[in-house]
Amino acid sequence: MKDTDYIYAVAVIRAKEKSLLSDGDIQVLTGLPSADAVLQHLKDRGWGDRDTKSSEELLTIEDNKVRELIRELRVDQRILDVLGFPRDYHNLKTAIKQVCTGHEDEMAYYEDPVYNRKYFEGIIRENRFDQLPKHMQKAAAFAKEIMLTTRDGQRCDSIVDSACLAAMHEEAKASKDAFLNEYVEARLVSMNIKIAVRACDTGKSLPMIEEALGPCDSLPVKDLARAAAVSREEIYNFLEKKGYGEAVAAMKESFSAFERWCDNHLMNTMLPEKHHIMSSGPIVAYYLARQNEIQMVRIIITAKENGFSEQVITDRMRKMYG
Repeated sequence: MKDTDYIYAVAVIRAKEKSLLSDGDIQVLTGLPSADAVLQHLKDRGWGDRDTKSSEELLTIEDNKVRELIRELRVDQRILDVLGFPRDYHNLKTAIKQVCTGHEDEMAYYEDPVYNRKYFEGIIRENRFDQLPKHMQKAAAFAKEIMLTTRDGQRCDSIVDSACLAAMHEEAKASKDAFLNEYVEARLVSMNIKIAVRACDTGKSLPMIEEALGPCDSLPVKDLARAAAVSREEIYNFLEKKGYGEAVAAMKESFSAFERWCDNHLMNTMLPEKHHIMSSGPIVAYYLARQNEIQMVRIIITAKENGFSEQVITDRMRKMYG
């Protein structure tokens, strides 16, 4: 799409933005007495449909709604592909582990019309790796070999996750879409930091850490890997020198606080797109905002079902786009 072609699509998104959940709406949901009350409140706001009976059904309907809207607006397919990579690669590594171990859990997969359980499990079982998208082929074959020979689920995850980061980086660059590149870079930063911290905490060797990290333009990952191979303090020193003092402060508080910082870091990348009218930015930002609010609702409902306090829920909340 040309920049001028986005004007109509952005006008549609502007109207849709009015129904996004705000920080205040999330506070209201958090204060409701039960998961059923949350479900009813959201249905009253137009979530789901009149026949919706469960929270999972509600969230699936909302996810399908936003995906269908983005398709209707005819956003460039490459942009949609990049946004879907994290889900696609999650389904890939889930299929590899389940095929190799014989343990089946359909609920571990994201729903997808193409890259779903049936698609991946058939390919993995029969070693038809050449039928996968090119950016998945090498990682899928290697990850399956690792699972079969070592049963090392963590390394399987790191191989596939690294390939996902590389695919996002490469495809975003190829798209030449300014906002997509900005968003992907912010995501690559947060994901690489998460990977490095987890690798450090589990005592991974430098070669294993380097294998797990993905490309990143604004954060030298080789230096990050070397720091992670030493200690958390080295990671903190490295990140502070690179201008990520807030991330360090969040990590020192708790890993949950750090994950909240990561999500808010991405949201801060998205917020300026509210002021643009001739780019993909507002459309992509809306899609990501909807994914964020669906995730926040999922957290609230799960917490209510398990009897967690309002404070526990509040500690897990992220900044909203609405």
